[in-house]
Amino acid sequence: MDFKKGDIEGVIVKKLTKNIDERGWLVEIFRKDEIKSDVMPAMGYVSLTLPGIVRGPHEHVYQTDIFAFIGPSNFKVILWDNRKNSKTYKNKMEIYGGVDNPLIVIIPPGVVHGYKNIGIESGLVYNLPNKLYRGEGKKEEVDEIRHEANPASPFKFE
Repeated sequence: MDFKKGDIEGVIVKKLTKNIDERGWLVEIFRKDEIKSDVMPAMGYVSLTLPGIVRGPHEHVYQTDIFAFIGPSNFKVILWDNRKNSKTYKNKMEIYGGVDNPLIVIIPPGVVHGYKNIGIESGLVYNLPNKLYRGEGKKEEVDEIRHEANPASPFKFE
């Protein structure tokens, strides 16, 4: 599959503001008055990614991810539009976020995504997805199509 660089319909990248004082800093990552009701978070989690490690790529059928890349490291994020009915089908985006450029990235269903810690220290990534992992009581199938273990997948993290 040939990809072209460009924006991806429905992906939102929002620069975050660090409020710094003598105690350290604070960054707002979620405000219900700044997000559409159809992507309102249903849960939240934090993951730690070691330097040089890639997570993904994968995609969701129903879930929207709301990732916050704040630090203490930096991340390269790659997104591929895999939605055949999208105006931006086959577009690829590269975004850099983290301690040097704090960002929120909202990723709709059908957009393949992965990220790599490109810093020299472990980095934290926050996710506020709009669906519960495995549904109520964790009784449903996981809404995830994993591409990282498939050698035939066109979604390769460079």
